[in-house]
Amino acid sequence: MAERKKKKTVKNWYSLLAPSMFGKAKIAETPADDPEKVIGRVVEVSMQELTGDFAKAHIKLLFKVVDVSGLEARTAFVGHTNTTDYIKRMARRHKSKIDGVFDVTTKDGMRIRVKPSAYTGKRIQTSQKRAIRAVMKEVVETLARNNTLDEFVKYMLDGEIGKQTYKLSKTIYPVKRVEVHKSELLDVPKVEAKKEEEELPPEETEEMEEMPEGETEEVKEQEEETEKETEAEEEKAEEAEAEETEETEEVEAAEATEETEKEEEETETAEKEEAGEETEEKKEESE
Repeated sequence: MAERKKKKTVKNWYSLLAPSMFGKAKIAETPADDPEKVIGRVVEVSMQELTGDFAKAHIKLLFKVVDVSGLEARTAFVGHTNTTDYIKRMARRHKSKIDGVFDVTTKDGMRIRVKPSAYTGKRIQTSQKRAIRAVMKEVVETLARNNTLDEFVKYMLDGEIGKQTYKLSKTIYPVKRVEVHKSELLDVPKVEAKKEEEELPPEETEEMEEMPEGETEEVKEQEEETEKETEAEEEKAEEAEAEETEETEEVEAAEATEETEKEEEETETAEKEEAGEETEEKKEESE
């Protein structure tokens, strides 16, 4: 039997373009034999490649393809992360780390999950950690409430959240550094849907706004799941803080015991020296 020759599928290279907030720059290329297969792909790009700023090389931006026109694919910002070596370099022994997980809604109705972290020069109490976490939450919520998604992402990546938290937390405890080490967009923007809404008359757009009951129930279930995830992450953060406080108390107790032992040894040596001097004086007097 003769072997059947497999037909070679012709693949085209599609250029991935960044969103308008990053100047629609070309960030990568991807091959595909069908434009529909390109939609949904996620690409990771360093912020240094987009801005040319070497100081932001540790920030990794995540873009998702949402629309394809010709050989160009438009992407949307879906989140960012910091490199692991950068995060590990920030956290040190005998210092405190305050983590937070906040789900906020921007001015234009987009939901985004932000995970900031604050670092102190020394170990602090759990009450101080809670107060600093509350300050971080207030700063993130106010920035999201008063700005659109593009503006909020710009402030987040430029370190505006860290600057405001640094200023407001001075009254509680001087924070050494505040970094947003991860973000995740919970609502991915759909470019195609926006185009169709612009082309349709107002009567049809009103009909589209009315969602069926099944879809509304699905949205509610998704919101409940996200709330449960945030609560679980907050509980984990509190447990980690409790463990850190226990470790600090143990370390402080060990240090205190070492100091007391040293003091007792010093006092014993001093008493022995005094006793030796007294015996020598008595011998001299007897002679």
